[in-house]
Amino acid sequence: MPSPLQTTPPTRYRAVDLFAGVGGLDLHARELGIHVTGIEKNPDACATRRAAGLDTIQGDVRHHGPGDFPDADLLLGGPPCQPFSAAGNGAGRRALGDIVTLAQRLAARQAVARHGHTPVDDLIRLLLEPLRWALDALDAGRPFEAIVLEQVPAVLPVWQTYAAILRAEGYSAATGTVRAEQYGVPQTRKRAVLIARRTGTAALPAPTHRLYAKGALRTTGDPGLLPWTAMGDVLPERGRFTVVSNYGTGGDPKARGRRSSDEPSATVTGKVSRVRVLADDGTESRFTWAEAGALQSFPADHPWRGRDIGQQIGNAVPPRLAHHLITAAIHDS
Repeated sequence: MPSPLQTTPPTRYRAVDLFAGVGGLDLHARELGIHVTGIEKNPDACATRRAAGLDTIQGDVRHHGPGDFPDADLLLGGPPCQPFSAAGNGAGRRALGDIVTLAQRLAARQAVARHGHTPVDDLIRLLLEPLRWALDALDAGRPFEAIVLEQVPAVLPVWQTYAAILRAEGYSAATGTVRAEQYGVPQTRKRAVLIARRTGTAALPAPTHRLYAKGALRTTGDPGLLPWTAMGDVLPERGRFTVVSNYGTGGDPKARGRRSSDEPSATVTGKVSRVRVLADDGTESRFTWAEAGALQSFPADHPWRGRDIGQQIGNAVPPRLAHHLITAAIHDS
């Protein structure tokens, strides 16, 4: 049976993390011996990063480039997901075909505007930045040795386009959708992932934990994998409880999802503060920030700072998932 968190010796890698947020990708990169500099625009997320001791540049990734990080050989990125999320207005999902076309223009080394004509278009175009950085590094003769990108599942067709472009540039690349609970995160969160590398064969990380299914026992599934992690495993001091989701099942706000403490959490969103937590004794409460962070697999003492901490948590890459993605990208095949 695999260990819940594989380890690897310190590496020579230095990384730059675009759209770094509060450091979901960076915390475990640091544990793997990788020095990471994160670029993040939101001042509150930057405050949290700095309190956690993470190297941080507050700014727009479009104002920087790989030439500013000549020693970086690992590119990480999770562009803003709001336009593409199922909880959003769908503008990003409708624009995916345009993003693919623009990506192909970048691959042909044609000029593509970095800024959009509207705030939403501007946000959508940020999805192109990781590809632009990768191609600029290649053209400068200092290619990134490995690349890890993640986003909501709707963006998978874009990652597939990026993978084809990177393969034509000499990379091995793999794409797919991963489920956070299959890597020990106490939450069912799907993410579209791209992993590319200059040497060896790129592959998505093998699951370490069983797939969650509503009503299934933790003992069901592949006996070679660990049981999925439940909310109660990371929040034992709460005892038994039931969570009533902040959003409806199937988009119906009247159909509030319910999960017990014996199950993983539903996807933690920026509205996590609205989640109702019902104890077995009938009392009702809300998750603390430390508890909400724990459901994203952040350390219990992670130093949340600034405003809108719920959004900081909801936007983050679960660090435990990040560990497996980064390890897959840099581990010798």
